[in-house]
Amino acid sequence: MKVYFSRLSIIRYYQTSLILLFSLFVSSICYGQKATGRRLMMFGQSSGLANDTVYLDIDQDIAVQLIPFEELVKIAITNSPLIKYQNEVANSLDASYQGTKSQILQNLGGSANYSGGNQSILSSGGTVTNRDPIGQIANGYRVGVDLRVSLYDLFGRKHQIRQAYSNYRAAVIQKETIEQQIKRELIVLYQDMITSQQILKFRLIEEQASLAAFRVAELEVQKGKITAEYLASATSRYIETKATTEQVKGEFLKNVHIFETMMGLPIQRLKRN
Repeated sequence: MKVYFSRLSIIRYYQTSLILLFSLFVSSICYGQKATGRRLMMFGQSSGLANDTVYLDIDQDIAVQLIPFEELVKIAITNSPLIKYQNEVANSLDASYQGTKSQILQNLGGSANYSGGNQSILSSGGTVTNRDPIGQIANGYRVGVDLRVSLYDLFGRKHQIRQAYSNYRAAVIQKETIEQQIKRELIVLYQDMITSQQILKFRLIEEQASLAAFRVAELEVQKGKITAEYLASATSRYIETKATTEQVKGEFLKNVHIFETMMGLPIQRLKRN
């Protein structure tokens, strides 16, 4: 009879412990859910940047916190050093193309001058009435035009112009290719940020639950109701979940700072008003 009551007491003890543990677990989950819009994470401290004031709400989807994705793509393309470099290359080749089209004008020359003084030549022929036989024909304005066109200008220049235009178009197409590459990279990074944030949310809930179990084990071992082995097991579980949370947090942090580098702007300037 005493053994029966002893076993019954042990069963009730474990039932009570499980109910208490479950209650703490539910409370921790509810706390995590109610923290929406209030649980902010500053990434500057964990990254070692003292002046970094990047605050993000872990419980709110990052896609909701940031401006629309299409606007992010435009900002990334505008601030990309590769795009800026390619713009300069395209402008240079466009100027070369325009210069090649105008190169034909180098064969066209003009001149204008005025001569004065006592230069004269002796005119021959019949007598000029009421005039000095010496004709002053060297004085006055003179205007002339000189045009020389080579066979290369007639048959070869069109190919040179076509080559210059093709080089310019190639630079423009290369710019469009870089824009598509930036958009693809941003899509991957943006999705990685969203995924790592969701995983971090779940890991935080798991960490809170393991912490609650660890606190219960601490109280129970002080009362002598459980062995130190059970406390060690709860401690190990909490340490594992804490370490996993830190790893996921680090992955999320890395994605955030890569995202800032790609955008060329701090993330606080990319958040919705």
